Amino acid sequence: MKYRAIVDENSCCGHGDCVDAAPSVFRLDDDLAEVMGNGPLELLLDAAEACPAGAISVIDESGEQIYP
Repeated sequence: MKYRAIVDENSCCGHGDCVDAAPSVFRLDDDLAEVMGNGPLELLLDAAEACPAGAISVIDESGEQIYP
């Protein structure tokens, strides 16, 4: 199953912890996190849990929310 992260731009404060946790998936653009691709669930969850603003959600390919 494939998973993807979604960043709530209204909540993102640009801390960059998601980039540190998953640099192959996230980057900072104008001080906002941007999703560049997909990754394994564990990596996406690590990045979402590292976000101090709680701005990252993880969903599966059917659209079901996995995190938070």
